[in-house]
Amino acid sequence: MVVGDFAVELDTVVIGAGPGGYVAAIRAAEMGQKVAIIEREYIGGVCLNVGCIPSKALIAAGHHYQESLDSTMFGVNTENVTLDFTKTQEWKDNKVVKTLTTGVGFLLKKHKVESIEGEAFFVDDHTLRVIHPDSAQTYSFNNAIIATGSRPIEIKGFKFGGRVIDSTGGLALKEVPKKLVVIGGGVIGSELGAAYANLGAEVTILEGSPQILPTYEKDMVKLVEEDFAKKGVTVVTNAMAKEAVDNGDSVTVKYAVDGKEEEVTADYVMVTVGRRPNTDDMGLEQAGVEVGERGLINVDKQGRTNVANIYAIGDIVPGAALAHKASYEAKIAAEAISGKKVAVDYKAMPAVAFTDPELASVGMTIKDAKDAGIEAKAFKFPFSGNGRALSLGKTEGFIRLVTTVEDNVIIGAQIAGLGASDMVSELALAIESGMNAEDIALTIHPHPSLGEITMDAAELALGMPIHI
Repeated sequence: MVVGDFAVELDTVVIGAGPGGYVAAIRAAEMGQKVAIIEREYIGGVCLNVGCIPSKALIAAGHHYQESLDSTMFGVNTENVTLDFTKTQEWKDNKVVKTLTTGVGFLLKKHKVESIEGEAFFVDDHTLRVIHPDSAQTYSFNNAIIATGSRPIEIKGFKFGGRVIDSTGGLALKEVPKKLVVIGGGVIGSELGAAYANLGAEVTILEGSPQILPTYEKDMVKLVEEDFAKKGVTVVTNAMAKEAVDNGDSVTVKYAVDGKEEEVTADYVMVTVGRRPNTDDMGLEQAGVEVGERGLINVDKQGRTNVANIYAIGDIVPGAALAHKASYEAKIAAEAISGKKVAVDYKAMPAVAFTDPELASVGMTIKDAKDAGIEAKAFKFPFSGNGRALSLGKTEGFIRLVTTVEDNVIIGAQIAGLGASDMVSELALAIESGMNAEDIALTIHPHPSLGEITMDAAELALGMPIHI
């Protein structure tokens, strides 16, 4: 490669190597494009390195620890259960994260994608400059896909550092804190709060809205709240975080509820109040790319920005900040560059909270349907009526199907219970395919399995339930 002031020519360049960027790069290469990917930190992005994947590993470790502490209902008695958190973290980092990120690196090489390390800055709509700690290089490109993701929001009074940590810091703790305060009871805060509670921490969650997990329906969240209560997790809603005071060996969090000042002291305070798109400080204005509200880039159905040869996907465009949404948009943008007649077109985008129990939602809720003027009905089947759930000792939860009144077409589903993250895919497919409840009911589901709950819910929707 030529290094210096002369621009190196590239065909398609992808900025960011997370689940949006690396998928875009591989798909573009599969379409015959010559592709380069620029990453300033690590292959796999936040999701694989310090987000989705390591958090689920920590959640799994917490479940194993809890099961080891108490499996007496199965007749399994354990004594002197201990947790070596150093080994837990080593397993998470080396066996899970490293395995996945190494695999992604291999896939990029296999597809002959050139990897460029450094931070990208646009010079104009066909030129960018990559800055590395000890060098800089200019590149010209035909098409660019921006997939730079997002970063945690820092709030006033809680500057990150020391005992004030973000979710990345929460995943990298050297020990399980005796006490942990989590500010923000959304998906990330509730997931990591539950993980550390399972690992033995005394957890307090401060949430500004009237309900934790505010994007999920109340009867789903109630199950998580009940589980938190059993674990001794303190949940404070309508709480306004004021400031964190570092005491050296602890941190005191001051907050207000209904105007009344309160405080709680812990080993760490983890702030998980949302994420900010990484669209600043990369020269987008130099390329003529318009950045809209909250730093998001508006794009068309192919992911194209207002600049014809520059695309944007994932957390930096409007819509849910979900890894699988980024990967979906990545394929559309890569194929659009190749001239394929493709467009973002989905009826349902699944969302999952890996709490206890797991929550999953796809398509419309009954309220969504009514707000849209659709005559709909909802049917709920409990996990307690399922043999597999009984045999696993996990009977908390339900599946709810939302169908049209006229022809029982499935337009939405909500699952609260064991395996919700896996079970929701069948219902996403049903919604995307325009299936009705009879299509599900007539599909043979293996016995005994949690999947039968979906079939039972469909039979309930048809007015012919067997197991309830």
